Amino acid sequence: MNEPDAGKSMDTLELLRAVRAGEIAPEDALVTLKMQPFVDLGYAKADLHRRIRQGTTEIVYGTGKTPAQVVGITRALREGGAGCLLVTRVDPTMAAALAAAFPDATYRTEARLCVVGRPPSPAPLSRVCVVCAGTSDLPVAEEAAATAESLGSRVDRIYDVGVSGLQRLLSFADTLMRARAIVVVAGMEGALPSVVGGLVDVPVIAVPTSVGYGASFGGVTALLSMMNSCSSDVSVVNIDNGFGAGYIASMIDRRSVPQ
Repeated sequence: MNEPDAGKSMDTLELLRAVRAGEIAPEDALVTLKMQPFVDLGYAKADLHRRIRQGTTEIVYGTGKTPAQVVGITRALREGGAGCLLVTRVDPTMAAALAAAFPDATYRTEARLCVVGRPPSPAPLSRVCVVCAGTSDLPVAEEAAATAESLGSRVDRIYDVGVSGLQRLLSFADTLMRARAIVVVAGMEGALPSVVGGLVDVPVIAVPTSVGYGASFGGVTALLSMMNSCSSDVSVVNIDNGFGAGYIASMIDRRSVPQ
């Protein structure tokens, strides 16, 4: 039997198939899985086994890192077998560095993130819905939508449907009811997730934003309102955390959709 090439990354499923086909000895496959669970770059330890443990490659958070550091971490993950990966909270300078290093990097300006590589194709019945109250909430909503898309979910967007004009939301009731998970993004008093939660039978992930006047306290008012929702299907992530909401929504979607 052949030993796996130490210089070539192999997807875990590909490795297991090679064992089944008799191309690699089980003992050699075990060594391959044990080797390099992370790459120590000095300033970061790129987690190569994140996909094995959690089903998704490590997400790179851009804020606070230099463009060179983000490129280094991204390169280590790709060389370690990552296919499509996500870099969040990316400014234009960092996006330019990623584009120069990785020709298949796509910068989603409004979402402030880079998708490096080609996202997986959604399953036929995949459906995540991202709803936002107002145009000022769009950056957070787009971060959620782009995150879910990069992880392999099909996303419907319903934007600018806040409670001050409830008829706008109700005109999309059919789309809401077809979703497998819904992200609702709102600032001000944060009432929209409760309204959406009262219309559907799927998980609603509420995202408070820092949009609002003085008494909104940078999103704390919306956060507390959402945490006190009377709709039992509503859960809440942190202020402006579109990424977290999109990740959870996609996980729910992908777990519930026949592949």
